[in-house]
Amino acid sequence: MTDNEDQVAGLLLAAGGGRRLGGRPKALLEHHGHPLVEHAIAALRAAGCTRVHVVLGARAEEVRARAALDGCVLVDNPAWEEGMGSSLCAGLGSLAGTGARAALVSLVDQPGIGARAMARVRAGYRDETSLASAAYSGVRGHPVLLGAAHWAGVSATATGDRGARAYLREHEAEIALVECGDVALPYDIDTAADLHHLE
Repeated sequence: MTDNEDQVAGLLLAAGGGRRLGGRPKALLEHHGHPLVEHAIAALRAAGCTRVHVVLGARAEEVRARAALDGCVLVDNPAWEEGMGSSLCAGLGSLAGTGARAALVSLVDQPGIGARAMARVRAGYRDETSLASAAYSGVRGHPVLLGAAHWAGVSATATGDRGARAYLREHEAEIALVECGDVALPYDIDTAADLHHLE
């Protein structure tokens, strides 16, 4: 393993409560016989992230009990109901002091985005000032690579469900867009109508 490989940590945001899905935590929705959280962890690892931090929130104890989370750093976000921004802040905070120089941020409710797209975005890492994002037909999406130099700025602006959106808009010119539309489908599992994506 080169130093470069260990400098990019996987950060999986998996705290959502699935409010529009009848309160089923998204991490535990089944896809191909496994919870979504397991699929996302496997994709981050296959993309080259040896360190994976997983932010849990809704029914965290149940997620810990039912999903295989071995080898991951589990981060509890007691403020998960405030939205994705709080989970992003908790996750970035958990990476402080670990030696990670960038975070590859992925969302648990996007199973159509797998290891190939994640690896492409991860390859956008140069140093702790790096910013890279998947793009789908030129439109910015997930995953997003945040160099450590940006973590404080992201955390200061991440509120509600906006996540890093405000910060990234301010730093648009610095973001390396990585087209992933040929290897991934960026749909979200948000409502009952989206469940047809799961098998």
